[in-house]
Amino acid sequence: MASRALPRVNWTTKLLRPARRSVSSRSQQPHIPFRSITSSSTYRRSPTRPSAASTVPKASPSTPAKPSYSSSTTTPANPSSSSSSTSTTPTSATSSPATTTTTTSPSALSKPTPTTTTVQNLSKTGLDDKPTDLDQQTNTNIQQEHVDWTRSFHGLSAQPFSKEAADILTQEVNPDDVEIKPDGIVYLPEIKYRRILNKAFGPGGWGLAPRSESIVTAKTVTREYALVAHGRLVSVARGEQDYFSPDGIPTATEGCKSNAMMRCCKDLGVASELWDPRWIRKFKAKYSREVFVEHVTTKRRTKIWLRKEDPVSYPWKETK
Repeated sequence: MASRALPRVNWTTKLLRPARRSVSSRSQQPHIPFRSITSSSTYRRSPTRPSAASTVPKASPSTPAKPSYSSSTTTPANPSSSSSSTSTTPTSATSSPATTTTTTSPSALSKPTPTTTTVQNLSKTGLDDKPTDLDQQTNTNIQQEHVDWTRSFHGLSAQPFSKEAADILTQEVNPDDVEIKPDGIVYLPEIKYRRILNKAFGPGGWGLAPRSESIVTAKTVTREYALVAHGRLVSVARGEQDYFSPDGIPTATEGCKSNAMMRCCKDLGVASELWDPRWIRKFKAKYSREVFVEHVTTKRRTKIWLRKEDPVSYPWKETK
């Protein structure tokens, strides 16, 4: 009986041993995939939050997770890094170029794109100040003719002005009113031309009519004007004025108008001595002086012209 019981015990032991191994292996199966996921390179390299556009599915415990990267845009969950509207995620471990997706925030969409009128645009389009065309307007009783001074030459050389106006316009310029630039050019301030015209024609008896648009280049503003006095065209001239920054364009347009008025006044004989070389030489010899000066900041030396009663002003310093 003992001999029969011994084989049965050995047979039972052989049957029980594989069962224990299978039980232990089954107990370890849920633990092995979890360890592989947490220790894989995918888990360590992408600690990111899934975006609203795509959600990464969870790996089942029975199947090991394969390393893969999402091709959608994700935002890094790093509190130290600032939020950005552009983020990149590699599509595979071996792909070299990264796809970029740009997202515009709602605040940026609500704000209009800032635009600035540049000098290059002004040189092409001007200041949009083209003179308006005047049409003839008729009435049942009175027919008035409005002269379009942008094209008309109405009254030019129709008849001379009165003797009183001619004497005022052609009188010799007062040397005390004449100024001289550092380079030796003599000139009459523009306000003196206006005083002469007001004295000859009366305030409101003359005016400057623009005949073209203002042309703005990289450094200069120019426009054509017509001098009209007592309803008659007197002269047409183009004025110009330099500027150094776009902020100075409005001031340059006013200087351009004054320059055109000065050129128109030449046809009326106003301050005609300023274009006479002999008169200029006599004026310089009697009322002006030439001195050597030094620039206070750059120490550059040069020679400038001054009126005899005017001192050397900053930034120049007279040298001997």
